[in-house]
Amino acid sequence: MTDAASLPLDPQARAALVRRSRLYSRIALIYNSVEGIVSITAGIMAGSVALVGFGLDSVIEVVASLAALWRLREDAVAARRVRSERITLRIIGSSFLALALYILVDAGLALYGREEPEKSVLGLGITILSVVIMPFLARAKRRIAVTLGSRALSADATQTDLCAYLSAIALAGLFLNAAFGWWWADPIAALVMVPIIAKEGVEGWRGED
Repeated sequence: MTDAASLPLDPQARAALVRRSRLYSRIALIYNSVEGIVSITAGIMAGSVALVGFGLDSVIEVVASLAALWRLREDAVAARRVRSERITLRIIGSSFLALALYILVDAGLALYGREEPEKSVLGLGITILSVVIMPFLARAKRRIAVTLGSRALSADATQTDLCAYLSAIALAGLFLNAAFGWWWADPIAALVMVPIIAKEGVEGWRGED
Protein backbone atom coordinates (compact mmCIF):
# COMPACT_ATOMS: atom_id res chain seq x y z
CA MET A 1 0.00 0.00 0.00
CA THR A 2 1.22 3.52 -0.76
CA ASP A 3 2.60 5.29 2.29
CA ALA A 4 0.17 7.82 3.74
CA ALA A 5 2.75 10.60 3.74
CA SER A 6 3.31 10.35 -0.03
CA LEU A 7 -0.30 10.08 -1.17
CA PRO A 8 -1.14 13.23 -3.25
CA LEU A 9 -4.44 14.26 -1.65
CA ASP A 10 -5.82 17.76 -1.50
CA PRO A 11 -5.56 18.93 2.15
CA GLN A 12 -9.28 19.68 2.37
CA ALA A 13 -10.24 16.34 0.83
CA ARG A 14 -7.85 14.57 3.19
CA ALA A 15 -9.29 16.38 6.20
CA ALA A 16 -12.82 15.37 5.14
CA LEU A 17 -11.77 11.72 4.87
CA VAL A 18 -10.10 11.88 8.27
CA ARG A 19 -13.30 13.26 9.82
CA ARG A 20 -15.35 10.49 8.23
CA SER A 21 -12.88 7.84 9.36
CA ARG A 22 -13.08 9.21 12.91
CA LEU A 23 -16.87 8.83 12.77
CA TYR A 24 -16.58 5.17 11.70
CA SER A 25 -14.01 4.49 14.42
CA ARG A 26 -16.28 6.04 17.05
CA ILE A 27 -19.24 3.96 15.85
CA ALA A 28 -17.06 0.83 16.05
CA LEU A 29 -15.82 1.89 19.51
CA ILE A 30 -19.36 2.26 20.89
CA TYR A 31 -20.77 -0.85 19.24
CA ASN A 32 -17.86 -3.10 20.21
CA SER A 33 -17.93 -1.87 23.79
CA VAL A 34 -21.55 -3.02 24.03
CA GLU A 35 -20.81 -6.19 22.05
CA GLY A 36 -17.89 -7.08 24.32
CA ILE A 37 -19.83 -6.59 27.55
CA VAL A 38 -22.82 -8.60 26.28
CA SER A 39 -20.72 -11.41 24.75
CA ILE A 40 -18.41 -11.90 27.72
CA THR A 41 -21.32 -11.78 30.18
CA ALA A 42 -23.36 -14.26 28.11
CA GLY A 43 -20.30 -16.47 27.59
CA ILE A 44 -19.48 -16.65 31.30
CA MET A 45 -23.12 -17.39 32.17
CA ALA A 46 -23.31 -20.15 29.54
CA GLY A 47 -19.76 -21.44 29.97
CA SER A 48 -19.10 -20.77 26.28
CA VAL A 49 -15.43 -20.51 25.29
CA ALA A 50 -16.29 -19.34 21.77
CA LEU A 51 -18.59 -16.62 23.08
CA VAL A 52 -16.07 -15.36 25.66
CA GLY A 53 -13.37 -15.42 22.98
CA PHE A 54 -15.66 -13.47 20.66
CA GLY A 55 -16.28 -10.95 23.45
CA LEU A 56 -12.55 -10.55 24.01
CA ASP A 57 -12.16 -9.95 20.28
CA SER A 58 -14.61 -7.08 20.77
CA VAL A 59 -12.23 -5.72 23.42
CA ILE A 60 -9.43 -5.96 20.85
CA GLU A 61 -11.64 -4.09 18.39
CA VAL A 62 -12.10 -1.36 21.00
CA VAL A 63 -8.31 -1.12 21.37
CA ALA A 64 -7.97 -1.00 17.57
CA SER A 65 -10.56 1.78 17.31
CA LEU A 66 -8.79 3.82 20.00
CA ALA A 67 -5.45 3.30 18.21
CA ALA A 68 -7.06 4.31 14.91
CA LEU A 69 -8.48 7.48 16.47
CA TRP A 70 -5.01 8.37 17.77
CA ARG A 71 -3.54 7.65 14.31
CA LEU A 72 -6.13 9.98 12.74
CA ARG A 73 -5.37 12.72 15.25
CA GLU A 74 -1.72 12.60 14.10
CA ASP A 75 -2.65 12.73 10.40
CA ALA A 76 -2.09 16.46 9.85
CA VAL A 77 1.71 16.29 10.31
CA ALA A 78 3.53 13.93 7.94
CA ALA A 79 6.34 12.94 10.34
CA ARG A 80 3.95 12.21 13.20
CA ARG A 81 1.67 10.37 10.76
CA VAL A 82 4.45 7.93 9.78
CA ARG A 83 5.37 7.31 13.42
CA SER A 84 1.75 6.75 14.46
CA GLU A 85 1.29 4.30 11.57
CA ARG A 86 4.07 2.08 12.91
CA ILE A 87 2.96 2.24 16.54
CA THR A 88 -0.71 1.64 15.72
CA LEU A 89 0.12 -1.43 13.64
CA ARG A 90 2.15 -2.90 16.51
CA ILE A 91 -0.57 -2.18 19.06
CA ILE A 92 -3.18 -3.98 16.96
CA GLY A 93 -0.80 -6.83 16.13
CA SER A 94 0.12 -7.40 19.78
CA SER A 95 -3.54 -7.45 20.77
CA PHE A 96 -4.29 -10.08 18.16
CA LEU A 97 -1.48 -12.34 19.37
CA ALA A 98 -2.60 -12.06 23.01
CA LEU A 99 -6.16 -12.99 22.03
CA ALA A 100 -5.00 -15.99 19.96
CA LEU A 101 -2.99 -17.31 22.92
CA TYR A 102 -5.92 -16.93 25.32
CA ILE A 103 -8.36 -18.78 23.05
CA LEU A 104 -5.85 -21.56 22.35
CA VAL A 105 -5.33 -22.26 26.05
CA ASP A 106 -8.95 -21.82 27.15
CA ALA A 107 -10.47 -23.90 24.34
CA GLY A 108 -7.87 -26.62 24.85
CA LEU A 109 -8.74 -26.84 28.55
CA ALA A 110 -12.47 -26.94 27.72
CA LEU A 111 -11.95 -29.88 25.34
CA TYR A 112 -9.72 -31.68 27.84
CA GLY A 113 -12.21 -31.20 30.66
CA ARG A 114 -15.27 -31.83 28.46
CA GLU A 115 -16.91 -28.62 29.69
CA GLU A 116 -20.39 -28.50 28.16
CA PRO A 117 -21.68 -24.94 27.59
CA GLU A 118 -25.32 -24.05 28.21
CA LYS A 119 -27.54 -22.65 25.46
CA SER A 120 -27.31 -18.87 25.17
CA VAL A 121 -30.11 -16.95 23.43
CA LEU A 122 -28.33 -13.68 24.27
CA GLY A 123 -25.13 -14.98 22.70
CA LEU A 124 -26.96 -16.04 19.55
CA GLY A 125 -28.57 -12.61 19.30
CA ILE A 126 -25.37 -10.57 19.61
CA THR A 127 -23.43 -12.74 17.15
CA ILE A 128 -26.25 -12.53 14.57
CA LEU A 129 -26.30 -8.73 14.94
CA SER A 130 -22.53 -8.57 14.45
CA VAL A 131 -22.67 -10.78 11.33
CA VAL A 132 -25.03 -8.20 9.83
CA ILE A 133 -23.34 -4.95 10.97
CA MET A 134 -19.59 -5.62 10.85
CA PRO A 135 -19.13 -6.23 7.08
CA PHE A 136 -20.68 -2.85 6.21
CA LEU A 137 -18.53 -1.01 8.74
CA ALA A 138 -15.38 -2.84 7.59
CA ARG A 139 -15.96 -1.91 3.94
CA ALA A 140 -16.54 1.74 4.83
CA LYS A 141 -13.32 1.83 6.89
CA ARG A 142 -11.29 0.09 4.20
CA ARG A 143 -12.33 2.49 1.44
CA ILE A 144 -11.03 5.43 3.43
CA ALA A 145 -7.88 3.58 4.52
CA VAL A 146 -7.00 2.83 0.89
CA THR A 147 -7.63 6.43 -0.20
CA LEU A 148 -5.49 7.78 2.64
CA GLY A 149 -2.82 5.15 1.95
CA SER A 150 -2.78 4.10 5.60
CA ARG A 151 -1.71 0.56 6.49
CA ALA A 152 -2.65 1.17 10.13
CA LEU A 153 -6.21 2.16 9.22
CA SER A 154 -6.34 -0.78 6.81
CA ALA A 155 -5.34 -3.09 9.70
CA ASP A 156 -8.15 -1.57 11.75
CA ALA A 157 -10.57 -2.30 8.89
CA THR A 158 -9.22 -5.84 8.69
CA GLN A 159 -9.88 -6.24 12.42
CA THR A 160 -13.48 -5.17 11.87
CA ASP A 161 -13.74 -7.57 8.93
CA LEU A 162 -12.28 -10.30 11.12
CA CYS A 163 -14.93 -9.53 13.72
CA ALA A 164 -17.57 -10.48 11.13
CA TYR A 165 -15.81 -13.81 10.43
CA LEU A 166 -15.46 -14.54 14.13
CA SER A 167 -19.14 -13.69 14.62
CA ALA A 168 -20.07 -16.32 12.03
CA ILE A 169 -17.73 -18.91 13.56
CA ALA A 170 -18.99 -18.27 17.09
CA LEU A 171 -22.59 -18.33 15.83
CA ALA A 172 -22.02 -21.73 14.21
CA GLY A 173 -20.67 -23.17 17.46
CA LEU A 174 -23.52 -21.72 19.53
CA PHE A 175 -26.15 -22.96 17.07
CA LEU A 176 -24.77 -26.50 16.90
CA ASN A 177 -24.67 -26.70 20.67
CA ALA A 178 -28.20 -25.27 21.04
CA ALA A 179 -29.75 -27.35 18.25
CA PHE A 180 -27.96 -30.69 18.58
CA GLY A 181 -26.20 -30.57 21.96
CA TRP A 182 -22.78 -30.81 20.31
CA TRP A 183 -20.81 -29.35 23.27
CA TRP A 184 -17.50 -29.81 21.49
CA ALA A 185 -18.60 -27.53 18.63
CA ASP A 186 -18.15 -24.50 20.89
CA PRO A 187 -14.43 -24.93 21.76
CA ILE A 188 -13.73 -26.25 18.25
CA ALA A 189 -15.31 -23.07 16.82
CA ALA A 190 -13.09 -21.08 19.19
CA LEU A 191 -9.97 -22.94 17.98
CA VAL A 192 -10.89 -22.20 14.35
CA MET A 193 -10.45 -18.53 15.25
CA VAL A 194 -6.84 -18.96 16.40
CA PRO A 195 -4.92 -19.19 13.08
CA ILE A 196 -6.96 -16.32 11.62
CA ILE A 197 -6.25 -14.08 14.61
CA ALA A 198 -2.58 -15.12 14.91
CA LYS A 199 -1.95 -14.42 11.20
CA GLU A 200 -3.33 -10.90 11.54
CA GLY A 201 -1.29 -10.40 14.71
CA VAL A 202 2.00 -11.41 13.08
CA GLU A 203 1.33 -9.26 10.02
CA GLY A 204 0.40 -6.27 12.18
CA TRP A 205 3.53 -6.62 14.31
CA ARG A 206 5.69 -6.82 11.20
CA GLY A 207 3.95 -3.81 9.68
CA GLU A 208 2.47 -5.81 6.82
CA ASP A 209 -0.95 -5.20 5.27
